[in-house]
Amino acid sequence: MRIDVLTLFPEMFDGVFHSSILGKAAEKEIVNLNAINFRQYAGNKHGQVDDTPYGGGGGMVLKPDPIFAAVEDILASNPNEISNHGEGAHPAGEISAEITGAAKPPRVILMCPQGETFTQKKAEELSQEEHLVFICGHYEGYDERIREFLVTDELSIGDYVLTGGELPAMVVIDSVVRLLPGVLGNETSAVTDSFSTGLLEYPHYTRPAEFRGWKVPDILLSGHHANIDVWRREQALKRTWERRPELLEGLELSKQDKTYLEKLRAQSGKGK
Repeated sequence: MRIDVLTLFPEMFDGVFHSSILGKAAEKEIVNLNAINFRQYAGNKHGQVDDTPYGGGGGMVLKPDPIFAAVEDILASNPNEISNHGEGAHPAGEISAEITGAAKPPRVILMCPQGETFTQKKAEELSQEEHLVFICGHYEGYDERIREFLVTDELSIGDYVLTGGELPAMVVIDSVVRLLPGVLGNETSAVTDSFSTGLLEYPHYTRPAEFRGWKVPDILLSGHHANIDVWRREQALKRTWERRPELLEGLELSKQDKTYLEKLRAQSGKGK
C-alpha cells in the first residue's frame, strides 16, 4: 500500500511514520508512507495556499489549485493510476475523471469535521485499497470544488474541532495500516480487537497470576480453551452492554449470546 499525506506541516509525521507499528511496516516495505508539503504547489512567489472567502466572513479558505496540482502530481508519478488523459500534470477540473477512469485509482480522503465518522468498518474497507491520499487542511475550510470534484471520501474522527487535519489523518492511517497482512506480529490481534467483531474486546491478563491480592480469573489458568473462548465471548458481550449498548443494536447474535444478555439484564434489573 502507498499512503500520501498532503499537509503544510510534513514534519508532524516524522515521528509517527518512523516509530512503532507504522515504522516497522515501512521497514518491511508493506506500506510506503509520504508526507508532502502542498505549499510547493501554490504557483505563486509567496507560497500562498489560502485566501479570503467569497461573500465575506471570517477566516481563510484553502484554495483549490494547490490541492488539485498536488494530487495530479501524485497520479503522474504512478503510471498505473493514469487514465487516457496521458502522462504528466492534468488540467484542474479533469481530476475527477482521472480518478474514476484509472485502472486502480487512489482513494482521496478529506479530513474534516463534516465528514463520515471514522469506524473500524471503514478502516477495514480502506485497508483493501492499494493507494490512499489524505488531504489535511489548516484553515477555516476548503474551497467546495475540492469536495465536489477531487475527493472520494470525507472523514471525521469525532464531533470536535482540531487545529488541522494532521492528527485525524494519523489516527486513520494507524488504524488502517495495522490491518495490513504482515504488519502485526500476531495475525489474530487485529481480528479480535475492539469493534472488529462489533463488540468491545474482552479483558486481558498476564503474569503474575496474583498481584497485590488481585487474581487472574481461574478460567484463564485452566488450560481449557473451549471454556476460555466462551468466557471471552461473554466478557465482550458484558463490556459492550455496560459501556456501549448501542453497538448491540443490529448485531447478529447467537442464541447463546442472547441468553447471556438476558441473564445480564435480569441480574441488573434493567429491561434492555
